Amino acid sequence: MRKIDLLIGFFIGVLTTIIGTVLFLLLFTNFTKIEDIAIIRQEGILGKVITLGAILNIFIFFILLKNNKELMARGVVLATIILAILTVIL
Repeated sequence: MRKIDLLIGFFIGVLTTIIGTVLFLLLFTNFTKIEDIAIIRQEGILGKVITLGAILNIFIFFILLKNNKELMARGVVLATIILAILTVIL
């Protein structure tokens, strides 16, 4: 068991969430710039947007399980849990 795989999975989960959040903002909203994140935070919906971006982690999780990368899949779940706690704080 390589513990580095857990860390790699964590970073994959965080990166996937960032990509998912940016894709959601570009495809489904009128926000197009990074500066718009401040507006989203002022409106109080930043946590909800991050949560919607984390939906891509489900697909990454199952892809990693199919490829027998269980420890990386655990890292993705860990990233999702930490992001869920972060959205409660935001």
